[in-house]
Amino acid sequence: MNFEQRGSQPILSQEEAFARIRLLRSPNIGPVSYRHLLARFGTAGDAIEALPDLGKRGGRQYRAAASDQIEREVEAVRRVGAKYLFHDQPDYPALLGALESAPPILTWRGDLSLARKPCVAMVGARNASAAAVKLSREFAAALSCDGFTVVSGLARGIDGAAHEGALPATIGVIASGIDIAYPPQHEELQARIASEGLLLAEQPPGTEPRGSHFPSRNRIIAGLAAGTLVVEAAPKSGSLITARLAGEAGREVMAIPGSPLDARSQGCNQLIREGAVLVQSPEDVVELLSRFDGMPRSTFREAAPSFDFEMEEFAEIEPVEIGNLLTTAPVAIDELIRQTGTSAAAVQMALLELEISGELVRHAGGRVSLSG
Repeated sequence: MNFEQRGSQPILSQEEAFARIRLLRSPNIGPVSYRHLLARFGTAGDAIEALPDLGKRGGRQYRAAASDQIEREVEAVRRVGAKYLFHDQPDYPALLGALESAPPILTWRGDLSLARKPCVAMVGARNASAAAVKLSREFAAALSCDGFTVVSGLARGIDGAAHEGALPATIGVIASGIDIAYPPQHEELQARIASEGLLLAEQPPGTEPRGSHFPSRNRIIAGLAAGTLVVEAAPKSGSLITARLAGEAGREVMAIPGSPLDARSQGCNQLIREGAVLVQSPEDVVELLSRFDGMPRSTFREAAPSFDFEMEEFAEIEPVEIGNLLTTAPVAIDELIRQTGTSAAAVQMALLELEISGELVRHAGGRVSLSG
């Protein structure tokens, strides 16, 4: 498979593209550590060569993903007619790329230009009421007519209705590989989105959806959009995770109110009480997002801190020193920087070494903890 992409994409050598996939598929490498490794070593190939030494500094032997594993993945992507999209290519969605945890590599099928249009996420209950399903379909249709791309997660209920109402102006983000249809009853809908809209996957092909994949999928849904609309949701619904992720990213959080007597409305009412914007019509959403300038009206959640640093700021700090400050309770990285008295780059590098060795877990909001 030739990775060199011309036109709107920069030329990326086949060797470096292959190395990037291999780096991301290596044990304990997530989106944040991937970016730090590229920043530190310049190329994925050099980063892979450095992984054993970094693992050793963290106290573990380390082996990167095998090349033949990546060869099989590349062939599987090619076989289903999908393509790779890397984080630094011009067609990578700008709002998604603004997230610290943005997926470094996506696989996609369909019309990638849909991600360049103004996007609104629509999420809600799987066991949604008939009225909410109808409302979701109508909202999505109206928003697509107003020039928005509707983003959702292809789940039953609200998600499926939103996709159906917005087609072809819709993006489906799945928690499985690009070649796996989930849920099975949405196989036809997923195929339509892949051919008429845009289908995105972060997981490698052949990956069946697991519980841990859905929060990761939700951050992509929230990250693609200027705002997230929750149509109907119970108090512990996964849709509320998407809303919180949108709030943490500094995006608009919107909710449609419902009867307090219906448990499926309590999540939306709770969001509104906590600062989400109450909307009652598609026009409310259009008005809110048409004026979105990066400062949301919703006060649901503050954005997480980010750290920018220059290469010369990297300094030696032992992973054990950082490890002694950590427990299994998440703590903000800026607190670690204050307590160590070193640069953000040095702390991030020590955290990276702990993560590669399997000792560190990253959490939302720029927090970290020791692994269990």
